[in-house]
Amino acid sequence: MRWGILGAAKFAREWMAPAIHAAKGAELVAIATSDPAKAAGFSAFAPGMRVFDDYDALLADPDIDAVYVPLPNHLHVDWTIKALEAGKHVLCEKPIALKADEIDRVIAAGDKAGKLAAEAFMIVHHPQFQRARELVQDGAIGKLAHVDAVFSYNNAGAVDNIRNRPETGGGGLPDIGVYTFGAARFVTGADCQRVTYADVRFENGVDVFAQVAADFGDFTYGAVVSMRMQPRQSITFHGDAGHLTLTAPFNANLYDVAQLTLETGNGVRQVERWPAANHYVLQVEAFGAAARGVADYACPLEFSRGTQAMMDMVFDKARNP
Repeated sequence: MRWGILGAAKFAREWMAPAIHAAKGAELVAIATSDPAKAAGFSAFAPGMRVFDDYDALLADPDIDAVYVPLPNHLHVDWTIKALEAGKHVLCEKPIALKADEIDRVIAAGDKAGKLAAEAFMIVHHPQFQRARELVQDGAIGKLAHVDAVFSYNNAGAVDNIRNRPETGGGGLPDIGVYTFGAARFVTGADCQRVTYADVRFENGVDVFAQVAADFGDFTYGAVVSMRMQPRQSITFHGDAGHLTLTAPFNANLYDVAQLTLETGNGVRQVERWPAANHYVLQVEAFGAAARGVADYACPLEFSRGTQAMMDMVFDKARNP
């Protein structure tokens, strides 16, 4: 699968472009950027890559099969649809939309084009999450009672960063809340029924702290998400016969080694680690397999819509407590 990238984002240069280059069955062949100098960092590991100065020109190239979209959040829906209409498969950075109903437009465009469109929710492709899902759904911790998650970092000084700008769809919840919400949904297979509490605090029009409590029907949920706190991340699934924790769930092997700890009521403690797994590479390979029709995709747009619906509920609850 021959890939092109729309925009020379720092994240794309450091993580997704190398992942495309390293993935089996994938080749990075092009990038579109208005600043050719920004393409140098990509050409360093993909020297044969073509550089377009226009996004539409890249989309018009018949030699490109798939497009990765790392543009600012407010541009995701429109450029994903444009790429689909150009006959490309599309992997778009999260959040793929800023409202759940916007994802319906993307689903319709993908169906019409006969192409795969998906949100780059890479964590579900990591073996630690696939193992957590298996254990929780197979009853390893008994009846699930509560899930709690935290994800934080501090970018208070980065005033020009798109995450700190309301006009680009910035904010902590769109950036990393998608992980704390989506991780719980993926592992449990359940959806949020209602948000019972939401303390969302804003600076300059973007959310910088959120404490959330929710009801998933058979279990409760709590999370803290912030762009103004010391980096921390974890997620725990707590049942009546044990609990399971992922200590580096969202930045596996960057924040810390990917590790799953399972403790059960009979005193058994089981630890599993994945020090070499790269969820970005695994995501590209899984996307390619799904686009070729040889495997189902772990994170279809319908799943992404459910996570965004929960985020919409959080903002609604914060406005109308």
